[in-house]
Amino acid sequence: MAKSKPVPLSEKAKMSFFSHILELRKRIMISVLAIVLGTFVAYAFAPWAIRWISDFYIEASNQPDAQLAQTTVLDAFVLRIKVATYGGIVVASPVWMFQLWRFITPGLAPKEKKYAIPFVVASVSLFLIGGIVAFLTLTKALDFLLDSGGVEYFQVISASSYVSFVTLMFIGFGISFQFPVVLVFLLLARIIKTSQLKAFRRGAILIIVIFAAVITPSADPYSLFLMAIPMYLFYEISIIIGRILKR
Repeated sequence: MAKSKPVPLSEKAKMSFFSHILELRKRIMISVLAIVLGTFVAYAFAPWAIRWISDFYIEASNQPDAQLAQTTVLDAFVLRIKVATYGGIVVASPVWMFQLWRFITPGLAPKEKKYAIPFVVASVSLFLIGGIVAFLTLTKALDFLLDSGGVEYFQVISASSYVSFVTLMFIGFGISFQFPVVLVFLLLARIIKTSQLKAFRRGAILIIVIFAAVITPSADPYSLFLMAIPMYLFYEISIIIGRILKR
């Protein structure tokens, strides 16, 4: 029986590269479809979400008759589309996070791949918890920003810019609360060790504080500490989880 001709290393590399591209395209298409469907669902609830978000501004402004401004004819429609899109991304987060996990884990051992569902559940849960914390600190952040000039101004704030600000707050906290998921993944992939995390505690505190100061759009002390403190707690929890996974 004739032996099959070995495939040159360069051709193997090309085959591997193209298979990764096809896999990436498949994951992206599934994620985009999920986000589009989620956007249609969120579109129905967008007016309620806009009113709810606006209440934080009314409370912080200390003016019961305060309102956000619509500066063009299209503002209201564009705002609804924007909120629906953001909502669609959140609604579809279990799908696209699972697709992300499936794309980046082929190099892990079979024993480690079983963490796909816990990874997705933890990622989505922590993202939403981060968003909740963002809304808990939103009124304080707005108070700080609106009063930082030291004098009272006649405020004309566009609804679009305000919703963008709130969205950045939500995303910023949601991303920061992914910190333990990233650390645990790095531990699973053996890129870092628990001993390295323990030795780097002081440096981690400094990096976390700088990260929180940069990523919070409000740059107020309340948001900074409400982001930095949980992140450091997550750092310590990741060390404990790393020890458990090594058993």
